[in-house]
Amino acid sequence: MTAAAAHVARPRRRIAGPRMRRRLAPYVFVAPFVAVFLAFSVYPLYFTARLSFTDWRGTGAATWVGWDNYTYLLTSTGFWSSLGNSAVLWLLIVPVQLALGVLVAVLLNSAKLRLRGLYRVAFIVPFVTPLVAVAQIWVVLFDQRYGAVNALLGVFGVPEIGWLTTSAWAKPTLALLFLWKTTGFIVIIMLSGLQSINGSIYEAAALDGASRTRQLWSITVPLLRRTLMFVTVLQTLAVFQMFAEPFVVTQGGPYNSTTTAGYYLYNHITRADLGTGAANSFLLVVLVMALSLLFVRLLRAKD
Repeated sequence: MTAAAAHVARPRRRIAGPRMRRRLAPYVFVAPFVAVFLAFSVYPLYFTARLSFTDWRGTGAATWVGWDNYTYLLTSTGFWSSLGNSAVLWLLIVPVQLALGVLVAVLLNSAKLRLRGLYRVAFIVPFVTPLVAVAQIWVVLFDQRYGAVNALLGVFGVPEIGWLTTSAWAKPTLALLFLWKTTGFIVIIMLSGLQSINGSIYEAAALDGASRTRQLWSITVPLLRRTLMFVTVLQTLAVFQMFAEPFVVTQGGPYNSTTTAGYYLYNHITRADLGTGAANSFLLVVLVMALSLLFVRLLRAKD
């Protein structure tokens, strides 16, 4: 009986092996991603969170200072000024970009438009152009004395404008650079959202006598609400992280009028004040998350 029982038990062990391998296979395939995610996302986040409560200059032992870094930032005029500059840039960029994105996407989606593919490629070219090169061109174009923009305006009798040297014009000039650089990408996103809308809706609206403007406002915009929400959150992140534009074009000036939240954070890194920089980055994360949740709530499609 013992030998017979052992003989019967052997197939069970052979069957259990493949079953166990099938159960473990998904975890084995996912393990490399989990390892990379833990090493390059979770651990840096934990390290930065811990660093934000210390005073560390990049060498030696870190000194625990508790909430001092956060207290310093929340009472610093420079920190709030950088947030204010980013907020103004947001107002100059995102609403304009949403409107332009929808209007240009509607034009490019028209079946009557010839060479649509060429126009789509042309709109995406600025987005894939290196930002530093574009920023250097911007410096040349908007130079107060020798720039092409002032030279063109001078033909019409307009006096020289300090595009990059006056607080009144520096932000609009940076906003114009950002709009030129990224609006094409937003147009492509809007175009993909438009192409997901059923064309029969527009046909029914046309039969009811709705004009193109009415269709745009009553059909296109509501059905693009999720796309608009995505673009708003995406560009909010981009504006509050803006660094290369002020770094190359204005160096945060004049009089810190273009020191954005991202550029202000960079200043802590250059001074090797890594603890304050980590706290600054976490405050920006909390702020951007709060703004994103607000925009999601305001633009969320109604069920």
